[in-house]
Amino acid sequence: MATNVESVDLVGDEAATNLARAALFAALVGAFAYVSFPFPLSPAPVTLQVLGVFLAGIFLGPLWGGAALALYLLAGALGAPVFAGGAAGFAALVGDTGGYLLSYPVAAALVGVVVHRGARLRDLDAVRLPTLVGAMVAGTLVVYASGVVGLTLALDLAVGEAIIQGAAVFLPAEAAKVAAAVGIVRSDAIAAA
Repeated sequence: MATNVESVDLVGDEAATNLARAALFAALVGAFAYVSFPFPLSPAPVTLQVLGVFLAGIFLGPLWGGAALALYLLAGALGAPVFAGGAAGFAALVGDTGGYLLSYPVAAALVGVVVHRGARLRDLDAVRLPTLVGAMVAGTLVVYASGVVGLTLALDLAVGEAIIQGAAVFLPAEAAKVAAAVGIVRSDAIAAA
């Protein structure tokens, strides 16, 4: 009696690769959270997290970019010190900066949808600069709209005050992050050529 033994893949290679990439980008955003500076004009610090959100959406696309940031939030909620300045726990998600954090999966997915014109990844060499910048501006709007709502609720700020302290004062930093992301994407495209 012969026994037929076949290999069974529990997870396909593509899914495993995408999950590994999502975990890598979640870790990258966690590392970027340690680049955190108190900002005297706002209760929220300046961090590089949004740069990671941009890059996840650009390189992973909407599905896996959003998943990477959901994984990031889950890790932080479960106690990994991956939020700004090494903060961790569920309280960070409902605190004064929780609105920003909770927007990250949505913002990454939006950046991915705009850059890739849908759910399927396309060659980044084919993405024009206005599309790339527009995607990140749209992602920034999501992050700051959610952040302003979070500040308004958590700190009982007036809407105008929350817009100034939670969004307007960060615009120069966000412009620098957009420029950095463009540089990373374009240098990757040049290196691949």
